[in-house]
Amino acid sequence: MSDAALPTVAEVRAAAEAVKAALDRHLAAVESRVGDEDPAVYAAFNELAAAAEEYDELLYDRYDEVTPFEIPNPESGSPYTGPAEPAAFSVLIRRDYAVVEPARLIAQAERVAAHDRDAELIDDGGTGGALGVLFGEYEPDEIASRSKEFGLEEGDSTLWIAALEEVAEPGDWLGSPFGHTDQQDVLHRFDVSSVFDEEDAEFFEDDEDDGTDDSPAAPFRPTPA
Repeated sequence: MSDAALPTVAEVRAAAEAVKAALDRHLAAVESRVGDEDPAVYAAFNELAAAAEEYDELLYDRYDEVTPFEIPNPESGSPYTGPAEPAAFSVLIRRDYAVVEPARLIAQAERVAAHDRDAELIDDGGTGGALGVLFGEYEPDEIASRSKEFGLEEGDSTLWIAALEEVAEPGDWLGSPFGHTDQQDVLHRFDVSSVFDEEDAEFFEDDEDDGTDDSPAAPFRPTPA
C-alpha cells in the first residue's frame, strides 16, 4: 500500500475507540440479557465483531501490526452465552483417520487378541473388528500418538469444552451422548487441520515473492468458540 493510501493516525485511533464502545455495549447486553437467545446480545456481538475487524485492518495497514485476538465469524458457530464460571463441563472430541494400511491394522489387532482373552477379533478379522480390539485395548490418545504404527493416517480433529448447568446423573446421556450439545454452550474450541498449515504456508510464500516481511501473523490456533 502506498503512503498516500495509508489510513491516518486519527482513523486508526477512531477505530480503536469504536472497539472500546462496542465492548461496553456488548457487556451491557450480556449483563441484561433475557433468555439464552436474546437478540440484543447477538446484535451487540455482531457490532463488536465488525468494529474489531475494521480496527484490525486499519492497524495493519498503518503500522503492520495485528491484534492478539480473533472474533469468530458465523461459520465458526454461535457466540458463547453460557455462564462465565461454569460449575461443570463436558469435553467432546472428534478425530478422523484414514485406514492406509489395512494389513498392518489387522496384524496389530491380532497381536492384542493373542494375548488378551477379552479382545475378540470379530467381523471375520477385518478392519472393523480390528478397530474394536485396538480401541478396547488402548486409550484414544495412545492411538493418536501411534497412528502410523497402526496403519492409520490422521485427518482433522476438534475438541470442544462445553459448559453444563450441572453434572448429569450416571447413565443420563449415554443413549445419545452427542445429541444435546448447543454451540452456544461451547466455552473453548481447539481445531487441528492440515488446511491451517496450507494457509500459513501461503503467508510465507507471499513474503518470498516480494522480498518483504509485511504479512500478518499466522492464524491463531486454537479456534475460539
